[in-house]
Amino acid sequence: MQHIRNFCIIAHIDHGKSTLADRLLELTRTLGARDMENQVLDDMDLEKEKGITIKSHAIQMVHQYHGESYKLNLIDTPGHVDFSYEVSRSIASCEGALLVVDASQGVQAQTISNLYMAIDHGLEIIPVLNKIDMESAQVELVTDEICDLLGCKPEDVFKVSARTGEGVAPILDAIVEKIPAPQGDPAGPLQALIFDSVFNSFRGVIAYFKIKNGSIRKGDKVKFFATGQDYEVEEVGILKMKLVPTQEIGCGDVGYVITGIKSAAEVKVGDTVTHVARPCSEAIAGFEEVKPMVFAGMYPVQADKFEELRTVLEKFQLNDASFVYEPESSLALGSGFRCGFLGLLHLEIVQERLFREFDMDVITTVPNVSYKVYTTQGEVVDVHNPSGLPPQTLIDHIEEPYIRAQIISKSDFFGPIMKLCLDRRGTLIGQHYITADRVELTYDMPLSEIVFDFYDKLKTISKGYASFDYHVTGFRPARLVKLDILLNGDPADALSTLIHEDNAYTFGRKMCEKLKDLIPRQQFDIPIQAAIGAKIIARETVRQVRKDVTAKCYGGDVTRKRKLLEKQKEGKKRMRQIGTVQVPQSAFMAVLKLDS
Repeated sequence: MQHIRNFCIIAHIDHGKSTLADRLLELTRTLGARDMENQVLDDMDLEKEKGITIKSHAIQMVHQYHGESYKLNLIDTPGHVDFSYEVSRSIASCEGALLVVDASQGVQAQTISNLYMAIDHGLEIIPVLNKIDMESAQVELVTDEICDLLGCKPEDVFKVSARTGEGVAPILDAIVEKIPAPQGDPAGPLQALIFDSVFNSFRGVIAYFKIKNGSIRKGDKVKFFATGQDYEVEEVGILKMKLVPTQEIGCGDVGYVITGIKSAAEVKVGDTVTHVARPCSEAIAGFEEVKPMVFAGMYPVQADKFEELRTVLEKFQLNDASFVYEPESSLALGSGFRCGFLGLLHLEIVQERLFREFDMDVITTVPNVSYKVYTTQGEVVDVHNPSGLPPQTLIDHIEEPYIRAQIISKSDFFGPIMKLCLDRRGTLIGQHYITADRVELTYDMPLSEIVFDFYDKLKTISKGYASFDYHVTGFRPARLVKLDILLNGDPADALSTLIHEDNAYTFGRKMCEKLKDLIPRQQFDIPIQAAIGAKIIARETVRQVRKDVTAKCYGGDVTRKRKLLEKQKEGKKRMRQIGTVQVPQSAFMAVLKLDS
């Protein structure tokens, strides 16, 4: 165990974690030159296209230090706030962390958030200043920021360029010297924490774990704490770029186990694995249960694919434990699922991955957050969906989730950022100048106000310089109303939203205007109305497609023309009663981009 080191890399999005991981893999010769490529740990096409890490990846390296071999288990982490759950899992499996900061951008909100999470878990932090080869790098200034943050000396900060490889080699020695070896009892009962899992259609569920006590061998009988079911170990091994089978994984090490489980529901991330014959007394206190923040309905495009979608979501949840779902039905869209996400980027990525990895095309409804509704009978109802709202006469008051937001930006953009936050019902809690030209703003805001396009707007007004991080603080009373969209007089439940009273009129008008552009014209007029209860607050009409029925009446009496037009009018009226309005998928997603 003295020759094992478990560490992760934490940083803000786009500060160079994946590139630094590439250099470490090169230096330890974990991969041959033929297999090496940029961002080699980001193995999804989607990650390479968007330039972000979505899944945390684990890989084992071997480093020679003073003539001895050390096993270094690296668990790479995502940087975006929507994937902070992946970061918490990686941190729970490590004893140390490399804190990477971009020399041209300095300390960002996500850097601070991930750092506090690592310190809470008692991890040893090694600060790394990356991108020192860039012309815009402010090495001394950012080094001082890191020293203020960590309370370390400037000489403790490793100055590197992950792109060129300059200064990376000493980091490997520092990992061996500074990060403590894992603690545990190799002779004790097996106690291993599952931090990730994937589904393989040939082998079943593959669980990745870190052993806290004991060891695990091929052929052992093991059981999972959450389900209490026991299995035989078919294969254990270590994580390189591919899975490498071994006979045994010892205490403190990181590896994978295959037990032939075919049902995705039997493996829970954060569960503890132990032996059947000599079980450990308690489960490892892992990371906290994930709380989804944004809810949206997902429906199969073809109604008969409902069961197929259920199977796909089960397998997907295995790979992304922060995603939750439950069945629901909608008048407009039939049977589907109400899914919970950590944020809008998470929703977009899930939808894209379902299509690419499982060839599953889904319709996604308008995202919304979860509200607590207090009824006049004294009950408290959790409402994820506007259609689940009790009748207005039974509602005493509604509470919505609030967040504490941390925004770090250049002081030049101080004014526009404050205006944006105030427009979104934010309350300024504090401001703090980190350096002469960088300010940290702390706001209390309703979560529903940042769900749609807050992050995009923030990036636009700050020219990409602002960084944003948040955590939920609790629920507060709010004046909310249910806004319904009526198409041809029928409510489209998939488009209804819960919205603040003051914003309802503007939002309703914009919705009607947008839907007018998106809904195709039909043989009859389609009125699009926004309504609060029985009161219509906005209306647009999609004009009918008309055929010139009088074209054949050249000359002659006007009554002949009128007769034909009256006949057409009767037909339109009848058609309108039986006609249904088809809402394209683009209309559901348009709500997110109302201002564009």
